[in-house]
Amino acid sequence: MVDLAQIKEHMEVVGSDGEHVGTVDHIEGDTRIKLTRSDPTSGGEHHYLPASLITSVEGDRLRLSCPAAEARADRDKEIPAGESTS
Repeated sequence: MVDLAQIKEHMEVVGSDGEHVGTVDHIEGDTRIKLTRSDPTSGGEHHYLPASLITSVEGDRLRLSCPAAEARADRDKEIPAGESTS
């Protein structure tokens, strides 16, 4: 697993295909990435991805273990019931 301490605010998140997924807002605990709602792909809402998807930190970019389309389709699926994405 990647050292989550390396992950900083405003890093770009890309899929395994190199396509843009979002922009890091911050890491919540050691389990998930909160993406900014100001990113053009966010639809004006915060989204979440499991930290377990991170395969590497490359400069100012996080690379995921799945393609961008899959990551975008699956974001927010692991949010506990009752939590808001905004």
